[in-house]
Amino acid sequence: MSMIRDLRAAVVRPSRVSLRKDGGTYDATRSPGAATAVVDCAVYRDGRRIETETALTPHEAVRLVRRDGGFVWIGLHEPTEAEFSGIAGEFGLHPLAVEDAVQAHQRPKLERYDDSLFTVFKTIHYVEHDQLDANSEVVESGEVMCFTGRDFFITVRHGGQGSLRALRHRLQDDPELLAKGPSAVLHAIADHVVDGYIAVADAVQDDIDEVETEVFSPGRKGSPRGSDAGRIYQLKREVLEFKRAVSPLLRPMQLLSERPMRLIDPDIQKYFRDVADHLARVQEQVLGFDELLNSILQANLAQASVAQNEDMRKITSWAAIIAVPTMVCGVYGMNFDHMPELHWRYGYPVIMGITVVICLGIHRTLKRNGWL
Repeated sequence: MSMIRDLRAAVVRPSRVSLRKDGGTYDATRSPGAATAVVDCAVYRDGRRIETETALTPHEAVRLVRRDGGFVWIGLHEPTEAEFSGIAGEFGLHPLAVEDAVQAHQRPKLERYDDSLFTVFKTIHYVEHDQLDANSEVVESGEVMCFTGRDFFITVRHGGQGSLRALRHRLQDDPELLAKGPSAVLHAIADHVVDGYIAVADAVQDDIDEVETEVFSPGRKGSPRGSDAGRIYQLKREVLEFKRAVSPLLRPMQLLSERPMRLIDPDIQKYFRDVADHLARVQEQVLGFDELLNSILQANLAQASVAQNEDMRKITSWAAIIAVPTMVCGVYGMNFDHMPELHWRYGYPVIMGITVVICLGIHRTLKRNGWL
């Protein structure tokens, strides 16, 4: 049985586990039989995970670190306030940061407290779709909150995307990097999130190129008028959500890469510069997406206006042609005895012929001027 399954089996019992120094407890389970919020809990020393016979509880991991050194990495997924309060008390996390971590829906940020850093990342996942329409969901967002301390690293994840399991395994395969401590994990998560942004940006670029090609394709038929505007507007909404994840994160990454911090290893700080550079490139792409979609939307609306004007010109042209026989029929429909050519034998065919000639003349003139 894997370490994670062992941990879930061990913590899912409806018991209360003491975590705080003052003897306080926290509820380790949501309810009997429900999955625990703790996804993984491990102690790392000299860049290597300390293997134990049974899965560690957070309390056991803390005791092990404080006795023998190293740091503990606790991963949680959508914890309740009761589930997180004990861990927060054990590590002395600031109440405001704890509240943000539990409630989620935070903008990306970096906050410094006495003995910890609180970092919020928004994860972005591209939603695959066969065909883009006005109701297509292009991106899904989640959140990863990170508490970085001297001997601990806590991740709180919200949303169905953004699992850190593969990242943890990759870090465990690089003991030299992991030996740098919690700041190495923070950098790895930042790099992982930004790499996800790059992949999503490339996929969104393909969607925008597809819409742009279809909007400007000459002689395109079969697409209902206004359908392109709906798709463009939907893309703009998704790009806006993407921008809300990317833009606020640039300043925190610059701070981590430029300003010396007690909890960030100097060797790791250099790597944050690379993350900040990649993030700046993604931000430029996202801002470019927004401007490009604005231009495509304006062009699409202009095309719709031109099409409407052409329709109105055609309607007006045919109305002008029909006005001639309407006028003639209106004149000869009046009940007068003395009217020109009223009793002439050839009056009817002559009048009809004149009417046809006038209509044909108007039609030719309008067609020559591009109205028909």
